[in-house]
Amino acid sequence: MAYEHHNAAYDLDLFDDELNFSTTAPKRHEEETRQKQTRKKQSHRNKVVTLPEEEIHKIRRRKHNPLKLVLGSAAALAVTFVIGVIIVGQVQLTELNQQIITAEKDLANSESIYIQNQMKVESTLSDAEIEKYATEVLGMTKASNAQKEFVALESGDKAEVSEQQDSNIITRFFESLSNLWS
Repeated sequence: MAYEHHNAAYDLDLFDDELNFSTTAPKRHEEETRQKQTRKKQSHRNKVVTLPEEEIHKIRRRKHNPLKLVLGSAAALAVTFVIGVIIVGQVQLTELNQQIITAEKDLANSESIYIQNQMKVESTLSDAEIEKYATEVLGMTKASNAQKEFVALESGDKAEVSEQQDSNIITRFFESLSNLWS
């Protein structure tokens, strides 16, 4: 064969069966096919990797580091706890917000009812209505000059200060000093 390069990119021996270049030399063609078959067998042999049974069992029975397992579990528990606390906090916050909203609605309704009742009371308790109720139901009349009593004061207004009887000498002295300044 003219091309004896063993580079895979230029290995034209792979295509010899299809192209059939070697029609003139059948012996050479047989040799080439034998060489190809031996190369294929060798390449197939090199591709299979066998491991001993002990290595296979070691890979299957992979030992884990207990410290890493404990630390990983503790970290997972801590993350789970923190996430749980956040979720519970959000739920409580939502419930409190709902309570605030309902309380505000109740307050607005109560204020509306209060204003309505105040307006009803004010409309029913006008001066004319009160006077009408007093004259018709209670039998009251307006006060006349005959019903009025006048009180006369002859001597004017007086104010008397009573003194304590149980006063000792020291308190009398302080009172006399205070009377001097007043």
